[in-house]
Amino acid sequence: MSKQRKAVSLISGGLDSMLATKTIMEQGIHVEGINFFTGFCVEGHTHAIRKKDKEKPKRNNALWVAEQLGIKLHIVDVSEEYKDVVINPSHGYGSNLNPCLDCKGFMVKKAHEWIEENGFDFIITGEVIGQRPMSQRKDTMPVIARESGAGDRLLRPLCGKFLNQTLPEREGWIDRDKLHGFSGRSRKPQFELARKFGIEEWAQPAGGCCFLTDAAYSKKLADMWQSRGEKTYELDDIMLLKVGRHIRPRPNFKLIVGREEGENNFLHGYRKQFISIKTISHGGPLVLLDGEEISDDDIALATRIAARHSQGKNAESVELEVRMLDGVTRMMTVVPMSVDDMPEEWTL
Repeated sequence: MSKQRKAVSLISGGLDSMLATKTIMEQGIHVEGINFFTGFCVEGHTHAIRKKDKEKPKRNNALWVAEQLGIKLHIVDVSEEYKDVVINPSHGYGSNLNPCLDCKGFMVKKAHEWIEENGFDFIITGEVIGQRPMSQRKDTMPVIARESGAGDRLLRPLCGKFLNQTLPEREGWIDRDKLHGFSGRSRKPQFELARKFGIEEWAQPAGGCCFLTDAAYSKKLADMWQSRGEKTYELDDIMLLKVGRHIRPRPNFKLIVGREEGENNFLHGYRKQFISIKTISHGGPLVLLDGEEISDDDIALATRIAARHSQGKNAESVELEVRMLDGVTRMMTVVPMSVDDMPEEWTL
């Protein structure tokens, strides 16, 4: 009897990785999934707390895909190692702060290390030639295979007919004729294949499910780096960049303003790490003050901005509670800032 061949599939939670995995499973290969946690994934963070996302399923889509396919999923935390990819991408950034080519190479490299440690034979990804402008081009795909160390153990079932033969094909583990020849930005071939497989539901994460592809998020991350004078971050930093309205009125501090109840509740968990501001005479958001060397004048400005975002924005005065880092609470009464006194460039 021939040896049962095993593959690990990079599961993002989207349709492409789902179809690529199913394609190889149909050829009798034992497939398990792997999902790398970087801290920047869209899913499972803001959807759970924003009212505008209340209709979206509250789920980890990678786990959900694994359940639909009936395969085991390994979730691996690479958030610390991934920092170098974000901060120092050798191939640069995309249209925002998305290091897509370095990211894909990193993911495949970690998957290659995993198959070496666990006795698996090859790696599957859901890449399609021409679908992503940076990482999914025919000229960059060999770069990923080479720099990751995976070489010809990396199989892309959705566009495999357009690529050179891989080890699984040469060894006869899989039939090349049963791979696909998808290319370009159109999703019609994927939808048709999904129908063929009987797949009726799938996630549609914007920007490949990564916040770094989002212009607004990238702007806030760049602002944070500039304010600190260095490109560093911790997990709490990148989580907070996903939540609230961020306003920088002065170089030494910014405000994080909750936009609704869910965000206010989330920000409440960070009150001991930041100066916090809450209106008490009127309904309003919780506001965190993030900065260094905060003066009384800075706090006065911050409270006026906080009052502007409260239900008392048109009142003659608003009473607020300011909780300092040492736990001391100040009660303040301020005149809300007018919209004319708040330049657009303050809002990140």
